Amino acid sequence: METKQWNPGQLLEISGYYWKTCTLHAGVKLDIFTVIGDEQLTAGEVVQKSGGDERGMAMLLNAFVAMELLTKTDDNRYANTPSAASLLSKNSPQYIGYMIMHHHHLVESWARLDQAVQTGKPVRTSASFGDAERRESFLMGMFNLAMSIAPELTRQTDLSGRHHLLDLGGGPGTYAIHFCMNNPGLRGTVYDLPSTRPFAEKTIAKFDLSDRVAFADGNYLEDGIDGEYDVAWLSHILHGEGPEDCQKIIQKAVDAMSPDGMIMIHDFILNDYKDGPLFPALFSLNMLLGTPGGHAYSEKEIVAMLAEAGISQIQRMDFQGPNDSGIMMGIKSAD
Repeated sequence: METKQWNPGQLLEISGYYWKTCTLHAGVKLDIFTVIGDEQLTAGEVVQKSGGDERGMAMLLNAFVAMELLTKTDDNRYANTPSAASLLSKNSPQYIGYMIMHHHHLVESWARLDQAVQTGKPVRTSASFGDAERRESFLMGMFNLAMSIAPELTRQTDLSGRHHLLDLGGGPGTYAIHFCMNNPGLRGTVYDLPSTRPFAEKTIAKFDLSDRVAFADGNYLEDGIDGEYDVAWLSHILHGEGPEDCQKIIQKAVDAMSPDGMIMIHDFILNDYKDGPLFPALFSLNMLLGTPGGHAYSEKEIVAMLAEAGISQIQRMDFQGPNDSGIMMGIKSAD
């Protein structure tokens, strides 16, 4: 196998890339792109609208010009590029700032990766259980991510003839919403922690689906799952738990399913050697930093867990999401 040849410049670029990361995080945290909107503003005018120091603001705005997120006129007025206006302004439905702020909240723990590797223990608390700002960034960041996947995925997934979907650990309910939108005979239940309910109900109401998508309070590790479902969707929850708890979660979902029910597991899936693709391998480290036993799982491991829970006809769906996410699916055996 031929290995990549590195030079000092390439390694130093990786080493210092967090400068760009922190610049982007600062701009989103200060809401610079929303403040500028569709105007052309000087650094002083941005400060008047948002607060701060004019000298520091000018440096930040100039950095965004260099990063091609802002443009600058000869008289020192700054404007959003089309991409920045679309993705980084809260006035846009394509806004991804919540996910960026979730990444911002992870930076401190990533700076202590060496400590986590040495101890094998997390160095941060779970984002979903944190303070209100972190919880909002996490949940709405999941909404940002799901909105980039769910509309097309749900159109391509055949759930005809199925009636009740379980969106386990579904957060704001984005997938349940889109599965129901594309399957008129389907209703959904989003099962998640009570603290998630306000975000989910607000999102469900936004899509005018409150009569078809319900929210059920529960902790999928500690509580049972009421009701009967003929399709279960588990998106990005297994990576937060160790193998024993993952098996428990899958078994609970399967136990709540009717015979011939379909289960789909969406996650960042490693190859069977666990040394790629790159993002799932890095994401395992993110789980090391924040959980006692979580990590990305290989396709082989997910297949084994599904089979142990009584699932047959297991296959990987023809889908590749952002950052190499994939979907494993199977059918609950009738006997």
